[in-house]
Amino acid sequence: MRLLKIPRNGKIDETLFSKCMIADDVIKATKIMYSKNGYEEPWVGYIAFNNNKCVGTCAFKSAPFANKVEIAYFTFPEFQGKGYASRMAQALVEIARAENPNLVIVAQTQPEESASNSILKKIGFEFSKEVMHPHDGEVWEWHLKPFQERQLS
Repeated sequence: MRLLKIPRNGKIDETLFSKCMIADDVIKATKIMYSKNGYEEPWVGYIAFNNNKCVGTCAFKSAPFANKVEIAYFTFPEFQGKGYASRMAQALVEIARAENPNLVIVAQTQPEESASNSILKKIGFEFSKEVMHPHDGEVWEWHLKPFQERQLS
């Protein structure tokens, strides 16, 4: 699997774009995110490809703030259950760690047991707290602490 960065202007390689039926919607949503939260690489949105098939999307919701960065990921329905969400989440963790190994990486899920919870647990996230999201209502927040903090806990 590889991640293709969605540039500020939203223009991606036409040959790849034609292989991703939902890419137009993803790019529109990502450009809205950029307009609200800014555009600062590598803290951007990505489209995930596997064998030249567009399988999902993932992103940092914004650049880090207060030593935290939030990730999000979504596997397109026809590719769910094949490990792509885990690989996207792990790829975002690796990007964040390469940029700043001391960041706390955050993710939010619906407040119920789900595949997303399992993915986060599998890659080392721990449940932190319930929070009120302005659009989604109550959500569960998960944290992946910097490696040295996890070793000391």
